[in-house]
Amino acid sequence: MAFTFICSKDAVPEGGLGFFQAGKKNVLVVWPAGDELKAYRGRCPDADVPLNEAKFDGRILTCPHHHWGFDVASGKCVTHTTDKALHPYPVRVEGDEIQVDVGPVKAPRAPA
Repeated sequence: MAFTFICSKDAVPEGGLGFFQAGKKNVLVVWPAGDELKAYRGRCPDADVPLNEAKFDGRILTCPHHHWGFDVASGKCVTHTTDKALHPYPVRVEGDEIQVDVGPVKAPRAPA
């Protein structure tokens, strides 16, 4: 596994979320109220749109584009009968850093 620094520990409070980049990949880091820190691909598994404007109530993440809700403890959709779920990434806390294994990280493209 190749963990990548995503943010500092204090960037995501309990019951909160943060949207980050690891190279070209969008990473959603959430801390469900009363649960463990989680990391997911930052795109909706149904519409494949960014989740950076998603609503989060401490347990359920709601896609801003079509309002599907996902339980962030499991990643599963809770508003529709489907097997689509948020794509999880392994996450760990090392010292003051939140690190996520998103696989190979490619550098973002330079602005034109």
